[in-house]
Amino acid sequence: MNREPAYSDALPVWLIAATGVAVLISMYLIFVWVPMESTMGVVQRIFYLHVGSAFVAFLGFIIGGVASIRYLATRRNRFDDLSVAANEVGLVFALVCLSMGSLWAKPIWGVYWAWDARLTTMLLLALIYVAYLILRESVVEATQRAVVCAVVSIFGMVDIPIVYMANQWWRTQHPAPVLSGEGSIDPSMRFVLYFTFFAMALVFWCLVRLRRRLEGLKREAEALRRAVHAV
Repeated sequence: MNREPAYSDALPVWLIAATGVAVLISMYLIFVWVPMESTMGVVQRIFYLHVGSAFVAFLGFIIGGVASIRYLATRRNRFDDLSVAANEVGLVFALVCLSMGSLWAKPIWGVYWAWDARLTTMLLLALIYVAYLILRESVVEATQRAVVCAVVSIFGMVDIPIVYMANQWWRTQHPAPVLSGEGSIDPSMRFVLYFTFFAMALVFWCLVRLRRRLEGLKREAEALRRAVHAV
C-alpha cells in the first residue's frame, strides 16, 4: 500500500468565520424571523433543524459512498480517509435528525416514536453506519479494514433513495417531502430551510476536514508503530 502523508491543512479562518456567521443567522431566521406555523405552533420550528440535518446526513453518506468507490478503484488512502470522515459526521447529523424528529412527533402524534416507514428506514440507515464505525475499530489490518468498510459504505448509500421515497412506496403518517410536488411550504419557510441546510453544510465540511486530518494522523501513527516494532 502506498504511504501517504497526513493532512496538514488547518481550517482557514474565513471558513470558521463564515460557518459561525451562517449558524447565527440561521438561528435568528428560525426562532425570530420566520412566521409561526398556524397549525402546529412553535414546535414546527424544529422542522428546519430536522429536515436540514437529514439533508446533510444524506450528503455525508453520498460523499462517503463515492469516496469508497474511488478507494476500491485506486487503493489510495486519502479516499478512505474522506469516506470515514464523511460517514462519521453524516451519522452525527442522522442522529440529530432522528432526535429532532422524535421531539417534533411527541406533541403532534402523541408519541416520540412510531414504526413508520420513513422513520424505520432512516433508523436502519443510521444503524448501517453505526455498524460501519464498529467495523473500523474491529478489523485490525488496514487494507482489509478499508475494503470491508468501503463495501458497507456503498451499501449504506443505496439506502438513501429508499428513505427518501418511503412516503411514496408505503403507507406512512410521516408528512410528504416538502420539496416535492406533494408538499408545499410558504416561500419564507422554504428560504429558511435552504439557509439552514447551507449553514449545516458548512458545519459538516468543517467537521469533515478535521476528522479527515485526524484519520491521516492516525495512519501516520500506525506506520510509526509498525516501524518501531520492526526494528
